[in-house]
Amino acid sequence: MKKKVGLYFGTFNPIHIGHIIIANYMVEFSNLDEVWLVVTPHNPFKKKSSLLDNHHRLEMVYKACEDYERLKPCDVEFKLPQPNYTAVTLAKLEEDHPDVIFSLIMGEDNLKSFHKWKNYEVILERHSIYVYPRISKGAMENQFKDHPKITRIDAPVIEISSTFIRNAIKDGKNITAMLPVKVWEYIELMNFYK
Repeated sequence: MKKKVGLYFGTFNPIHIGHIIIANYMVEFSNLDEVWLVVTPHNPFKKKSSLLDNHHRLEMVYKACEDYERLKPCDVEFKLPQPNYTAVTLAKLEEDHPDVIFSLIMGEDNLKSFHKWKNYEVILERHSIYVYPRISKGAMENQFKDHPKITRIDAPVIEISSTFIRNAIKDGKNITAMLPVKVWEYIELMNFYK
């Protein structure tokens, strides 16, 4: 029987408890065997601003996943051409892991713009999508409302953002409760976002 893996993409700058809550909820309350947290590399065409180097963000994802047997860090996109397209990433993962059925995990806000993704029809034809709730504006495309490949998961609504966390750290706030302990320790050690 093939293993079912949900792919949860993000820049994870930094990864926080909201990401872990969603990933763990997906693995515990759906039919997924594992969730791989796919760290999106820095897009060379975008201004870098406060995005940490790829290896630092990957290291934080490793640290965040250490205590969760079914959550795995994934750096597949580091080895692919930029900019990254999800359809290309999925094709590469299928090629590398023929024994795995891959699905996408995304917030409801991303599903609303999914029709703008490159080759979204191909993605939907070949993969299931697990959607977690997000508070967001805008309407859902009718084609996605009752689609057989789209499963809504009644996960908790988490309204913590990495931007909020970076700004709070810069402002000297104590936000340790919002980060996995090992991630907070790494941020402190490396003096990030100050």
